[in-house]
Amino acid sequence: MNLHELYPYPEQCADRKRLGRGSATGQGCTSGKGNKGQNSRSGGGVPAWFEGGQMPLLRRLPKRGFKNPFRVIYQTINFDQLRKFFPDAQEISFDELTACPFFKNDGPIKVLSDGDVSCALKITAHAFSKKAVEKIKQAGGQATAIEG
Repeated sequence: MNLHELYPYPEQCADRKRLGRGSATGQGCTSGKGNKGQNSRSGGGVPAWFEGGQMPLLRRLPKRGFKNPFRVIYQTINFDQLRKFFPDAQEISFDELTACPFFKNDGPIKVLSDGDVSCALKITAHAFSKKAVEKIKQAGGQATAIEG
């Protein structure tokens, strides 16, 4: 295949409208924009959210809520997911957890209690739910929380 064989063929493409090239072209003089006014100027017109000078909707509505800049968002994992990724493991380190394809980024990890703990597990993560710690200790394991 060559460049001249690509579709659409040049003769099938509509020519662009050439504005302001004389009155014989049909788009001369004012280039189809009418006479004078804001919309006839270069860069003219108003943005889509403009309301004709009325107080804009974004300023009429009250501000609500609060964004906490210090909030920590944990990536969570459950016991049943741990069993899926580490079926025979007795000890799961934080590095092994982060290598798991379940996590999208390097944020802190929290272990939740959904699922069963069948054997004594040693798990290292940033945080654990209370039920998760109870289940790990009942099975004879150990939950180690990472500081920071």
